[in-house]
Amino acid sequence: METGSSSIKRHGSARPRGCRRGRGALIGAWLCVVVAWAVGPDAGAQTTEAYELPPINYSTSAPHDALTRVRAQIAAGELKLAGSDREVVRQLLAALHVPVASQMLVFSKTSFQNHLIGPGHPRCLFYTDDCYVGWVPGGLMEIAAIDPGLGPVFYSFDPRGLSARHPPEFARDSDCLRCHGGMFVRGIPSVFARSLYADGEGEPIFRQGSEVVDDRTPFSERWGGWYVTGLHGATVHRGNVLAAEAGEKLVFDPARGANITNLARFFDASAYLTGGSDIAALLVFEHQTTMQNALTRASLECRHILEYQAGLQAVLKPAPEADPDGLMLDSVRSVFDHSADAVVDALLFKNEAALPKTIVGAPAFPPAFAAGVPRARDGSSLKDLLLSEHLFRSRCSYLIYSDSFRLLPAALKHRVFARLSRALAPAQPSSRYAYLGAAERQRIAAILRETLPDFPAGKS
Repeated sequence: METGSSSIKRHGSARPRGCRRGRGALIGAWLCVVVAWAVGPDAGAQTTEAYELPPINYSTSAPHDALTRVRAQIAAGELKLAGSDREVVRQLLAALHVPVASQMLVFSKTSFQNHLIGPGHPRCLFYTDDCYVGWVPGGLMEIAAIDPGLGPVFYSFDPRGLSARHPPEFARDSDCLRCHGGMFVRGIPSVFARSLYADGEGEPIFRQGSEVVDDRTPFSERWGGWYVTGLHGATVHRGNVLAAEAGEKLVFDPARGANITNLARFFDASAYLTGGSDIAALLVFEHQTTMQNALTRASLECRHILEYQAGLQAVLKPAPEADPDGLMLDSVRSVFDHSADAVVDALLFKNEAALPKTIVGAPAFPPAFAAGVPRARDGSSLKDLLLSEHLFRSRCSYLIYSDSFRLLPAALKHRVFARLSRALAPAQPSSRYAYLGAAERQRIAAILRETLPDFPAGKS
């Protein structure tokens, strides 16, 4: 959850070249929308993100997310947030079912509350499967709640001075879209983390490079500008270390930030809910943002192409014959096939970066993270952490249980399940996922059969 200073461009009123009136105009207009979606926000005359167009209408659509439910509880008098800002943070996390043990700390000035953030006063982040919460002591709270049709929806509010007379005023924060709306993860509202070099004040040294981190990012390139608590052996990361420049040369020693289990030397943690920034929580967070962005992109792309198909149906008589999923054109089917591949790649951790052989985080995080996860008859789940070369024991993302996955367009979900079944086949599995051994494929398939009712292999 980061924000920045670049702005969203606005869509002009001129009719796209080549779009004529009448039947041709309608076809041309739909083609222009689809091309704009495909090429992304940097292309020529494209001035509005496609998610702001029908059928998504991101900024004007009413969200249905975890915070929507909490706001309804507050309005009904069923939930009251009051006390110090620290107490309000804890109360809101509990209402959103976000575990305190998920706390992560970032000291780089990469949020709109930059003036409050630095190595001696980091920003903390918490998360659960469908919600992310950020807070700087003495500042605002920021929330990114996942709507299955829109992706992340961003809010902010001031936790200070709340009482029964002064309940929280949550504002849907469009300012977050400056960065979360397509700057770093192109074309979608997104959640992400960056790794960069930050100086003694927390200011990013951008000319030395930065990257958006996902579960394919090498371990050695993660967590620049973040605090990290936990053991990981000889392999180093970029966390816990301040950077400087000598001329144009970077002065940075990652070994100084390795295997740190107590952050007391860096800042006073008394204002925070806990003093750590757990390495396992960070690793899971980076996988979860990868998976969530894949689901958001696939959902939005396929819904846009279905809208395009519906527009063509209105003018093409007779309409082309549809396949069993209701898809009529090769171009439409191609978008669905590409999206299904991307979702399954993310689900099955394709190209996951290797982790150190032994990672030891805080004992509080694993049980908090796994609370309530569906479990197979033998007790196994998709949230069983391995933390040795791979993040999870069974490499299939737990976000397959999320509403973002459950509410994917039916034709897309059908394709995802077909590919997933082939990838997990006991004999002659898909070569695309050959890195999954037979025992792991069998274990994943068994978990899905016993915990995911609409998984096709589970129907007998």
